[in-house]
Amino acid sequence: MLGSNCASEDDDDIPQLSAESLSALKEFYAEQEAVRAQEEQQSGDRTEVTENWQLSQFWYDDKTAETLAIEAKRAASPNGRIACVSCPTVYTKLKELAPESQHILLEFDRRFEKFGADYIFYDYKEPLRLPAELKNSCEVVLADPPFLSEECLTNTALTIRFLSRNKIILCTGAVMEDLAQRLLGLVPVSFEPRHARCLGNEFKCYANYNMDEFVNPS
Repeated sequence: MLGSNCASEDDDDIPQLSAESLSALKEFYAEQEAVRAQEEQQSGDRTEVTENWQLSQFWYDDKTAETLAIEAKRAASPNGRIACVSCPTVYTKLKELAPESQHILLEFDRRFEKFGADYIFYDYKEPLRLPAELKNSCEVVLADPPFLSEECLTNTALTIRFLSRNKIILCTGAVMEDLAQRLLGLVPVSFEPRHARCLGNEFKCYANYNMDEFVNPS
């Protein structure tokens, strides 16, 4: 058996690449790796995040998410920022329908970190623990508090007031109607949000402007 620093007589027959060819080959492999990494990232963005009921997650059906996303986009100016608070299905629909728009997602579930700078970790128990630059920076705030409780809606309302510059859309249970009016001056609209899975609680949509003028209730 030959030692590691022994060469066979056939080694001289192996073609050797020039420095220029080696450089070109390395560049080719680097480009291929960059393409592969980009494809993996895009694939990750498309990966569906499933509901986690322990986090009180109940996704909207596609029509509801699309209707709310279209209305939020319409209500904002072309470069206006839209904030989605605890409603990731609307955010993902906005990202799909209007990728050029400014939209952010405030969400407790860190699986949505895959959306990069658009994602802001949000815990309704710390409603004002937010970047200072977001104060009154959002032309439309669309929120869906995760729990039907006075504490949850009260804290979420603090977040909404912090973010909001103009229009507010809130989706929550019908039992929260009086509190939504007292805290944010919201009134129910005709449009009824629906979920991909049937829920026992009656849900309503509320707004601080005449949303019925623009959204079909069906």
